[in-house]
This record gives sequence, structure tokens and C-alpha cells, in this order.
Amino acid sequence: MEQLPAEARAVVIGGGVAGCSVAYHLARLGWTDVVLLERHELTEGTTWHSAGFVGQLRSTVTQTRMIMYSAGLYPELSELTGLDPGWHGVGGLRLATTAERHEELLRQAGAAETYGLDMELLSPDAARDLLPLMEVSDVRAALWLPGDGWLDPARLARALATGAEKLGVRIVTGAEVTGIETRDGRVAGVWAGARMIGTETVVDAAGAAAGAVGRLAGVDVPIVPIKHQYVVTRPFGVAARTPTVRDPDNIVYFREEGGGILVGGYIRSPEVWDTAVPLAEPRTLFDPDMPKFRESWAAARHRLPDLRDVPADATAFAKVVHGPEAFTPDGEFLLGETAVAGLWVAAGFCVHGLAAAGGVGKVMAEWIVDGSPEYDVFGMDIRRFGSHARGSRWSRAKALDSYSKYYDVVYPGEERTAARPLRRSPAWPRHAELGAAFGEKAGWERVNWFAPRDGDREGEEHRPAGWAGRIWSPAIRAECLATRDAAGLFDQTSFAKLEITGLAGLRRLCAADLDRPVGSVVYTQMLNERGGVEADVTVTRLAEDRFRMVTGTAFGVHDAAWLRRHGVEARDVTSAYACYCLWGPKAMDILGGLTGDDLTFGYLRAREITVGYVPVLAQRVTFAGEFGWELYCPSEYGLTLWDTLMAAGLPHGMRPAGYRALDCLRLEKGYRVWGLDVTPETTPLEAGLGFAVRKSGGDFVGRAALTAPERSLRCLVLADPRQVCLGGEPVRVDGVPASRVTSGGYGHRVDRSIAYAYLPADGRADGRVEVGVNGGWVPAEIASEPLYDPGDTRARRLPGG
Repeated sequence: MEQLPAEARAVVIGGGVAGCSVAYHLARLGWTDVVLLERHELTEGTTWHSAGFVGQLRSTVTQTRMIMYSAGLYPELSELTGLDPGWHGVGGLRLATTAERHEELLRQAGAAETYGLDMELLSPDAARDLLPLMEVSDVRAALWLPGDGWLDPARLARALATGAEKLGVRIVTGAEVTGIETRDGRVAGVWAGARMIGTETVVDAAGAAAGAVGRLAGVDVPIVPIKHQYVVTRPFGVAARTPTVRDPDNIVYFREEGGGILVGGYIRSPEVWDTAVPLAEPRTLFDPDMPKFRESWAAARHRLPDLRDVPADATAFAKVVHGPEAFTPDGEFLLGETAVAGLWVAAGFCVHGLAAAGGVGKVMAEWIVDGSPEYDVFGMDIRRFGSHARGSRWSRAKALDSYSKYYDVVYPGEERTAARPLRRSPAWPRHAELGAAFGEKAGWERVNWFAPRDGDREGEEHRPAGWAGRIWSPAIRAECLATRDAAGLFDQTSFAKLEITGLAGLRRLCAADLDRPVGSVVYTQMLNERGGVEADVTVTRLAEDRFRMVTGTAFGVHDAAWLRRHGVEARDVTSAYACYCLWGPKAMDILGGLTGDDLTFGYLRAREITVGYVPVLAQRVTFAGEFGWELYCPSEYGLTLWDTLMAAGLPHGMRPAGYRALDCLRLEKGYRVWGLDVTPETTPLEAGLGFAVRKSGGDFVGRAALTAPERSLRCLVLADPRQVCLGGEPVRVDGVPASRVTSGGYGHRVDRSIAYAYLPADGRADGRVEVGVNGGWVPAEIASEPLYDPGDTRARRLPGG
């Protein structure tokens, strides 16, 4: 190992494609004093044995954009370094052999349009024309993506490393990291043997060993090394221009290699690599396990008749590659800063990290240097996981489930059962008694809907067509209408709650004016320097210098980290309080019978009251557009409060209601959801939230970036009410691609199919609007919002007032 410097601006741990890409992009942004440490030689961890597939179309717009960026990076690398990054732009086919997969291809084709991807939906014969070797008698359709292909992993990593070195990065191989120095909760240095490099920025890009590296700093990184296997046949004249193929119904993928075929698959019984020291040896591989590969190999032999005489025997192949891959609990990347300030993670690429390597480097470098990346990366942010992810058993159960179902059709709203139940509201036993259909978010069990009653069957006529109707219940409509006509009782205990001391720091981060009287509730956003919405929250002033911030179930860790990053301390009190929301015109009658306290305090006000025997903080806030309160009580009173409210409410026609009904209700009112309608890439002015941005009263982060918007979030009403959007559907104006649906659903109080999408703000959206749903194009009109109670009288006025 060569002599290490005493200090560096940043240290990257791991010499695979991720580490090399992060180092390259940091240097490109001006951080040239960067050291990359690799315990072996470059790529000898998990990169070297990657199958190298690059499929640009992914389940999220951010992953797709990252891969598209990566594809554009290769020519730049070649020009800078003189090295070929090993790109084979042969195009890619994705096959459908079932009706359900064909529906998925249609949705993916719609998504491809919104991403600007070159794509074509092919007949089976047209797919065979691109790959004559292929059997297509059982194929219903194929998606052709000419921009897909595959990469040579080692050549790509060398090109990235050489590019980084040309920009000033120092790469040291044979340097094993033995410790990470921390002081006062932040990184201070990295130990490699007896030598420490002083630094305030460390990037853990150690692949399957990222968890072990994180533990050196006392950080739990939920990485699960899982064994993944592929084979390469002996050459038999396969053309180098052969497209890559994914056949997910048969859990197999393949491409050309060396004149033969590389075949891999996602087995149903994956195995964790149990070792205390992952990747301690270079180029780690396991013995072939051909019995576990039989299903994928049988599928390959069916799809490629030329392979039918090749047995599933390791000796029959040119090579068998059975190596470790870094998986995560939900099958998405792990990126971002950990709880130890200055310690960043870029790992957990779940087999497809090579495709996004360039994009990973881009977003990580922007995040580290500028404070936030250009893209919305919350779905990959390590802070999406709470403290429950520290447990290796939980991470393992979720990762194994994610791997085993990697190629399954994923229906929106489908719930997985691994590692459940975990976090439960005090009222959970009552929900279970009522036959609740539970969903899971951030480990919380949440009610999607309660078991239908006999009269609810009339709602079957409103079942949406296509995918939106697959995971649905007539109880959703009944719960919505009960909330409109009487009252609904919603359990929102899972919502994250943060307690904060100090007005000055909070005002610097929040766009709305928080300097309101004690007892005020303020709806606001926290913005990044680009003006994008980093958090969408309510803030209640509990005392002169004490505040409670309420945010989405999965966003508490993220929002608390954002506060702390800007010098504002936040204490997570989510588990300390239950929260039930009582909304509807009979809410006053129900609650009034349970308390002698005055309930006439105004909208967006909070007051301490007693409900039955239970001390409660009641907030006049609604996410349903109906009169009522959020009712917070200490968790030990939670079951009693639920029972008290149910006993009082049922005689008035109140129904307990779930999150599916709440989503329908909020759509009718135009209430935005962070992560869908508003993101770090959208400003509050674009999202129609200018009313929540203060015009005076001091500066706040992101104010300077708030310019007149060129696009705005618009409400669309579809002409056919049974065609219901789920999010991501393409939107055309006068036949030209214009946008994508951010969120959609059915509004039962207005009996309309509703969708939201960003459209040009300059009038160019005044033409004929169509939305791509279930394989067809549905006319839609741009409607004024909110669709329900446009005067907002039901929520703001007292019932009967």
C-alpha cells in the first residue's frame, strides 16, 4: 500500500463502479482532493462478476433518469480517458407471456413515453425478427427499447477510475479500511491500518461489505448479501448484436457473451451469504448450485431452442458465476447521508446497479457538494428506513422476499407480508376485530379499508376498470360517503411527529410564517436551495418556544435529518402519541357528547381538551375536506380513546375508515401528497401552494429560487369515470406527449375520476387533453379545483353555522 495523505476533502471506500463514479463526479464538481480506498484491486468486490445489463425503463422516473444519464456519460468517458467503457448498445426486449404481464407492458410503455424513452410495443413475430433464435409461440407481446444494452463491468470501472484520476482523485488499492473516526456525531477521519486520513466526508461504497463498513462508525446500513447466479454457455455462433432479453414471467434473462449466451434468473428460494467479513477475499465466488438454477435454465431452454441439448450441469457451461450481490429490504438503492454527519452511503444496488452507476455518482456528488441532488431520490434515500431497519433479521426477511419476487408483476396497492406485523397503533386489535384490510408503511400496520358491510355491495358498480379495480373494495366508497354524510374515524397514529424548540431556526427553514399565536396550526413546506419541496408538513405552536411538526408516516427520519442538517434539533415523538381523526358534519355532535370543553375554536387552531377520561390535543385540521379534528393523546390512552369515540360515533352513523378512502377524499379537495404531487424537484408555486409561502417576514431557505413557474399542477377529470389513474400514466395535449399523472383516483363525493399532472403554465395546455389508461386514451378536461366544496365552507365553518 502506498503512502496515504494525512488529510483529504473526501474519502470514498470501495473501488467498484459506484465508488469510482462517486469519486469521478465529486472531482467534476471541483472536489479534486479526494482519496478512493480499495482493499483489493479495483472492481474485485461485487462489480467484476456483474452480468452488466442496462435496462433504462425502471419502476420510478428517478431510476430511469439516472440510467438515461449513465448512457449519455459513456461517450464523455471515452473522450476524456481514451478508454472504451465497454458499452454494447444492442437494444433490449422485455417479453410478456401472460395477460397480466401484457397489461404491465402497456403501463410500462405509457411510462416510457413520459420519460422520453425511445420504445415500441412489438408483436411476437416482430420480436422474433430482432432475435431469430427465440421461440415466441407463447409470447403475447414484447417491449422493444433500442437504447438498452449491456456493459463490461471492469472496463466501465477502469474508465471511471481513470477519469477520476485525470481530474485529481487519488486511488489507492490494497488499502483496507479498519476504522472510521467520529467526533461529536460526525466523521473525522478514516483509518487504513495504522494511518488515518483526516476528513469530514466519507462515502461508503463498499458493495456487499457496506454494512460492515457502516458498523465501523456505529451506523446500521441495511445491506443483505444474497447469492446470485448466472451461467455462460460455450460459443455457438451467437451474433454480437443480439439484443438483451428479459422474460420475467419465467424469471430468466439472457444476452450474448463471447459467441454464446449468458443466462441468469431470480430464484424463488434465495440464500443469504452469512459471513462476518464480506468480501474479505478478492473476487469472491461460491460453488455452483445448479439445482437452484433449474427453473431459470428450463425457461432459457424453452425460449432458446438451441440450448435444449445443454443439461443443467456446471461442466456443460463455459463458466458458472455464483457471487454475492448487495440487496436491500425493499429492492431499491441505499443512497444519502447517515445519522453520523458526513458519513454517506452509495450501496445496495440489488443486481442492477451497474446500469445506474453514472447516475449514482451524479446524484451523490450533487448531494454532498450542493446539499441536494437535482433528482428526487427519496425512494433511494437511506433515511426512508426507521430504527426498525437496524435489526438484521428484519432486513434479511424483507430482502429475501424482495429478491424472490423481483420479477413478479407488482400491482399498485399490493401488500407484501414479510416481517409483518411490526409497528401497531394502540387501536390495532379493534381494527383486526372489524376485519380491516391492512397495508404497511415504514413498518406500520395501517388500515386500507374495513370489511364491507352488507349494504356496501351496491358500491360494486363503481369498481374501476383494469388495474385500479384489482385491489379495491366497495367499503372504500361507503367510508367516503359516511364521512360526507355523518362522520369518519381515521387512525393516523403512524404519522411522524417531531418536537422542536426554537422559533428562529424553524422560520429559516419553513416557507410559511410560523410566528403565530400559541395554539396556531400552520401548513407549510421546507424547501431546498433550488426551491424544491423537501418536506410538506403542519407545524403546531404548543408554547412560545415549542413546536410539533407532523409529517408523513415514512418521512420522519428524512425530515428530522433535514432539520438537523440546518442546525435545528428535532425529537422524534411519533411513538409517544396516538392520533385519530374525526371528520364529518356529525363530528361536533359526537365529540360534544364526550367533553364539556369548548369546541368552537377556529380552523387551524389547537387546544387541550378532555374526551371522556382522556387528555387530548385537538387540532382543527382536515385532510378530508370535512369539519373535524385531529385528536392526539399519549399512546397509553390510545385504545381507550378509540373505544370512546367508536361508542359515541356509531349511533350517529359514523364509520371507521381507512387510508384508501382518505386518498379519495383528499383528491376531491386538491390536497397534495409529498413524493407524488410535490417533490424536491417541484416548487410550491408550481404545485399551487403559493398561499403557503410568506411574502414578508424574513428570509428562508429556497426563497431566492422561487420564480414565476413555467408549469403548474392541474386537476384533470377523465371522461370515463371507470378509467381510474394510479399514477405515472402519460398525458397528451393535442396528441403530443406533455406530462405524466402524479396521482389519481376516484372521488366518491363528486363521482368523478380525478388525476393531477403538471402542464405548461403559458396556455399551451388549452388543447385536447388525453390520459393513457389501461392501454387506451381517455379524454380529460382541466377542471378548477377543488372539485368538492369549492368554497371550503364544510371544513372551516361550524356545522349548522
